[in-house]
Formats: sequence, structure tokens, C-alpha cells
Amino acid sequence: MDPSFPVSLSALHFPSSEQQSISQTLSALRRSALSVTNRLHSIETDAQFVAEVAAHYGLPLIANERCGSWYIDPAVKTGSVYFKSTDGHTGQWDFSFRRLNLQVLSIAREHGGCIIVDSTRRGKLMPDSLSKTIPIWTAVLNRALFPDEPAMHSVQFPPNFLPESEESQIERRIDSFVKSLTDLNLSLEALKAQLQRPIRLAWANRAYFHPTTLLKNSEEYNLFVLCSASKRVHGAEMSEGGYIQGAGDDSESWALGLTPPLFWEHKTEILRRSEEDMPGFISSLLQQERGAKGEQGQAVRIAPTRNLFLGVTADVSGAGFDLVVDCNSKPEEQEPSDGDGKIGPKRLNLGCASAKLGSRDLRKHLDRVRAFVREHLSANPETKLLICCETGRDLSVGALLAILCLFYDEDGNFCADERKSIGKQFIRQRLAWITLCKPDANPSRSTLQSVNAFLMERPDY
Repeated sequence: MDPSFPVSLSALHFPSSEQQSISQTLSALRRSALSVTNRLHSIETDAQFVAEVAAHYGLPLIANERCGSWYIDPAVKTGSVYFKSTDGHTGQWDFSFRRLNLQVLSIAREHGGCIIVDSTRRGKLMPDSLSKTIPIWTAVLNRALFPDEPAMHSVQFPPNFLPESEESQIERRIDSFVKSLTDLNLSLEALKAQLQRPIRLAWANRAYFHPTTLLKNSEEYNLFVLCSASKRVHGAEMSEGGYIQGAGDDSESWALGLTPPLFWEHKTEILRRSEEDMPGFISSLLQQERGAKGEQGQAVRIAPTRNLFLGVTADVSGAGFDLVVDCNSKPEEQEPSDGDGKIGPKRLNLGCASAKLGSRDLRKHLDRVRAFVREHLSANPETKLLICCETGRDLSVGALLAILCLFYDEDGNFCADERKSIGKQFIRQRLAWITLCKPDANPSRSTLQSVNAFLMERPDY
């Protein structure tokens, strides 16, 4: 045998140094394909498709946050919803009571429907949010609000997309979700008046528009079009000439601080930049934005209370509040007055960290929140109290939820006598008050677990 030919499989392997070199090369190519410039150009391409869908149906555009906002020019964006794909994952099908999304009902009534925009990553035609989460939500609302219209009660699924067994399993869960929604003690008649007609679903993606027979302004239904913005890509990113499916997803990991409003405001300039220039240019835009003087975000009153407000930390410097509970600021940063020497609101700074660590910290500080509220609101129940955190959506929601459960009755009145027995269903009801008034409130599971543990594990008084 010729000794120059390999005699074993191992002899065919690359040496380890060459293997490493090839792996590094492939990784570099993949990183290059997933560059910021490729992502933003892909978003622009997908936004053109979204605009075509809007023109076809003549309905307002609603972003399914966070991804959906990248594909909609803020000038034509009517609102936002928060449907999570995880609520539609196989075996985990759920109707979220943290994200009721009832803010979209009046928009649909006014316009005859809406278009909800989202996208998904490589290989899928549409995200689970559009194929399962929203169909579950729709069936629950149709059954709860329109019990006398059984023709609208079945779960509406995209055509030939899910196995029949999965559709059947989802269908069997809907009645239990309807009961849980009813148990929140919301005014179903008021919600029905907001929507007026049941919801019919249609899907718009690069493969099809379905069904094509549904129209807006029907006297029988409101039309919700579920639009998946991105083109389906089966191969690797490198195979698409720079196009990235679902480019707007997980923007915290790639956008360098750029946000959808900032992208759309400076889109032409941004898309002209090379990959090398992009980080510096985005940094300069962020500095300009921080330096520009604008109105601070407004705190939101949580009805039916008349004195509890939810907001971001930036709202603290605004006038109009007697008390402030700031979940993230450090206790040593508490100031009795503002820069002009004027006495500011009485403050309780908790010093919680961010994300999951912050949720654990909150559990440790809720006793302080309870004592602070009892001390000051017992003396004057009409005292205006602002609860805030870095985002106004997570830790502050948890702290406010604890206050509502402990001290407020069904009419939103403060009660100095702390409620003794609190269960999960009662906590859900109070959380619904918050999400109805602030739809983007999105407390993490860790935050809610901390609140539940605090409220349900208290010793008897």
C-alpha cells in the first residue's frame, strides 16, 4: 500500500491548530453577518413589508413589544401590546394575568381592528406569540365578553401550522382561563363596551395573507391582523447576503443603546454609516438625546385609588407628590430638599439592585415600605404617594402591589387596618388594577414571587 495514503479515519482529521483556525474563521464570519449595520438594514427591509400590510388592510399598527417597535415608524405607531411567546410555548400554553393587554380594545373598536407586529428568529415562519399566545387571549376574551356568540368561541389558529393534538390541548384550557379572568372581578360589561364586537384573527407574513375574506369595519367582528415582519430564512445568516431574520429581537445585546424611536428619527443618517463608524455615531446620538431638554415621563395614577402613582425614577424630581418610595436609589442619596433649598417630598430609598438581584432585595425591604405607608397615610389618607424604579415597570410595580393588597379596599380607599389574610387570587386582582392603568407594567416572575412570599407568609397579627 502506498504510504502516502491515509490508513485510518484519524489520519483524515485536521490538526487541532487548523481546526481551531477554521472554527475561529466561521465564528468571525457569523459575527460579521450579525453586525449592527446588517441588523438595521434588515429592519428597514422588514419595515417596508409592515407598511405594505398596513396599506393593504387600512388598520392601525400596534407593536408587540419589545421587538415589534423596531419595524414601525413612530409617526404611524398607534400603540403597544405585550404578548410573550413563552405563553404559547408547547406544553406551557397560558393566558397571562401580568399582561392583560386590554388597552388595545378601544383602539380596535375605533378603527374596526388593528395590526399587531412582531417577528421571530431564523427558521420560523412566525413567533409563538402570533400563532398561539394571541389566539389563546382572543378566545378567552370572546368567550368572557360575548357568551351569547358561540360561533366566536373557538380558538382561531393559523392554517396548517400546529399539530391537531396541540390545537386540541390548547382548546381544552380556554374555559379555565375564562374563569380565572372572571375571578379578577373586572367589569366585563365595561370591557365589552370598549370592544363592542368579538375579535376575528387574520395572519400576514411573507408566505401568505390568511384568510383573505375578512375586512375591517365589519358589523360582526373586529379584525386583528397578526403580522410577522421578517422573511423566513432556512440557512445560516451568511447565506442571505447580510439579511437577518428577526433582526430586532434581543436588541439589548446588539443595539449599543440605540432605541427604535432614535433609529427612526435618524434612520437615513444611521444607514449611511459603515460598521466601523456605527458605534461612535450611535454614541453621539445618545449623548445628544441625553443633553436635549424634554419633558419627563409622567407618573400614572393607579385607579380606583386617588393618591397612588407609578413612575420611573426621573419622575421623582417633579412636583406634586408628598411621598416617594424609590426602589433603586441608595438610602444615603435621600435629600430633604431640592437644589434650591426647597423641602421636597418625604422619601424612602430602598437601594435595590437591578434585575433578579433587585427582586430579591425588594423582598427584604417590603417591611420598610409597609411601615412607611402606614405611618404617613394613616395621618392623611389623601397624601399623594409615588412609587418608582429605574424602569417604572418592575420593582416599583411589586412595591405598589404590596401596598394595594395591604391597605386598599375594593373602592380604592386607604384603610389603616392592614389586611390580614391575602391569597394568590386577591393578589392577581390588585395586579389587574395596575396593568389596566399602566399596560407596559411587566413585573418579573422573581418580583412577583417576592411580593407573594411577603404577603402570604406574614405572621398573624
